[in-house]
Amino acid sequence: MAPPLIGITTYLEPSARWGDWDLPAALLPAGYHRMAQRAGARAVLLPPDDDPAAAAETLSRLDGLVTAGGPDIDPPRYGADRDPRTGPAYPERDAWELALTREALERRVPLLAVCRGMQMLNVALGGSLVQHMPTAEAHRGPRGVFTPHDIEPVPGTLLAKVLEGQETVSVPTYHHQAVDTLGAGLVAAAHATHDGTVEAVEVPDASHFVLGVQWHPEAGEDLRLMQALVSAAASGPGG
Repeated sequence: MAPPLIGITTYLEPSARWGDWDLPAALLPAGYHRMAQRAGARAVLLPPDDDPAAAAETLSRLDGLVTAGGPDIDPPRYGADRDPRTGPAYPERDAWELALTREALERRVPLLAVCRGMQMLNVALGGSLVQHMPTAEAHRGPRGVFTPHDIEPVPGTLLAKVLEGQETVSVPTYHHQAVDTLGAGLVAAAHATHDGTVEAVEVPDASHFVLGVQWHPEAGEDLRLMQALVSAAASGPGG
């Protein structure tokens, strides 16, 4: 049996440097594809596409989807005015990942939404975001450094099952925004131990794997989240 094919969304940056080049680039930290490969999947990168049909066509060829971390979602996407501390807009990526998320939910494609991806899942279902948390420093340490903190899974959730009933888990994190109002059908699946921030969401009534986490599993060594996605993807449509 062939390994599941997992698509992972990417950044789209106006300028990136490598070797002799400084060019626009679609890119992704290597931790993502390596995490998928270590969990037994094949990984493909999904740069933004402005074709309205592309999300459906893409997901028809995939067994699972990871929406990756990245820049802040443009506040008008969830009906808010821009806070001055919110980062610049990336409209192409926002539109692409919003379409992919909604299509994955519709097609019952197993979905793991990471950091920004979790926030996009919330927005896709009509939820809103806190644009700058009062306790942001505890969730985003020095520039470019993942900072660990503890989360508490909610008992009885899919996340609690994936994390094997652990009461607290230390996770690598880097974010200054968070879920405010939960989207339709979503429930909180974990909270930060120090301030109660929603750290994971899921759809308890979903007939397939849907899990969003605010932290960055690709920056650590714990493969359980990706292994759960890969297992769901391997079971076929609706896994």
